[in-house]
Amino acid sequence: MIKNISKGKSNFLFLLRKIEITLIVFIIFSIGFIPFTIFFYIFYHLFQIYQLFIFLLLPIIIYLGIIILIIAQLIISGIFINIFNIKYKIGKYNYNYSDRNSFKWILNCSLYTPCRKIIEIIPIGRIKIIYYKLIGMKIGINSLVGGVIKDPCITSIGDNVTMGEYSIIYGHIHNYKENKITINTVKIGNNCIIGAGSIIMPGSVLEDNVILATGAVVTQNQILKKGKIYGGIPAKEIKNKKI
Repeated sequence: MIKNISKGKSNFLFLLRKIEITLIVFIIFSIGFIPFTIFFYIFYHLFQIYQLFIFLLLPIIIYLGIIILIIAQLIISGIFINIFNIKYKIGKYNYNYSDRNSFKWILNCSLYTPCRKIIEIIPIGRIKIIYYKLIGMKIGINSLVGGVIKDPCITSIGDNVTMGEYSIIYGHIHNYKENKITINTVKIGNNCIIGAGSIIMPGSVLEDNVILATGAVVTQNQILKKGKIYGGIPAKEIKNKKI
């Protein structure tokens, strides 16, 4: 009887948390459409007056509308994550809605993942870096993030870092069998080069002036020493880098 009551409470909490996340995501992204709606409202009224002129500019207007929509979604969701501190901590947690840290991770991913998909497709320049910083990522000056950052709030990148396309930095590992999620920081030093298609796992550290070859895999908690070149699966030193 007690087990059934406990299970019932757990199921109710799961449903309640799921509804909460759904509503938050719905509200935040709906608010993000407001600047886009205002832009096209103005366009509609201008079209009534200057029909031919506005029609000729239609492709530019549509493109501007899309850019306004993207920037608004990034900034509004980023501000929400920042103000309400929707950032998770390192550690190993039960993957369920009743765990506070897991709940934050799920909510953060629900807001961040759609934005991440957008910025992977559409180039928005400096706005991308501003967005990453807004949601808690540390990025130094003159650094290019060309790949995928799965967990920005626990990832730090130094100055003059080049991250190639299709490379991925993970800050978490989700074990479906144990229903656990392990979260750990990733630290990239200054003047590092991360080759295209490489993978960096949670707990990894790339010290200053490290070069990671294309397609290399940095395993959990691996430390790549300063001034070295690494490649392979798992990543191993292949030769010294002359600085």
